[in-house]
Amino acid sequence: MNYVYLAIAIISEVIGTTFMKQSEGFTRLVPSLVTALAYAIAFFFLSQTLKTIPTGVAYAIWSGAGIVLIATAAAVFQGQKLDAPAMIGMGLIICGVIVMNVFSKATGH
Repeated sequence: MNYVYLAIAIISEVIGTTFMKQSEGFTRLVPSLVTALAYAIAFFFLSQTLKTIPTGVAYAIWSGAGIVLIATAAAVFQGQKLDAPAMIGMGLIICGVIVMNVFSKATGH
């Protein structure tokens, strides 16, 4: 369940950040409320994750996956253009998360 909680935290954070852009500096009510709710859910499930996954590992996965997913959401839903260096950087982030989970003894496997 710990990785399910982490996935919920990541997805909630991506939703919150995506709607934050739509809130226009928290001047639009509905996107502002979605942002606040999504972040509350993200932090709750991250806190549940930290009961079983080491903090550094959980945060590295949460932030790394979040960066890639938020950049992807911005490209798909907000028209942000991702150039080759951005794509390479995101690929390196994904590789780092995989290396941590597959090879690191710090993950608690």
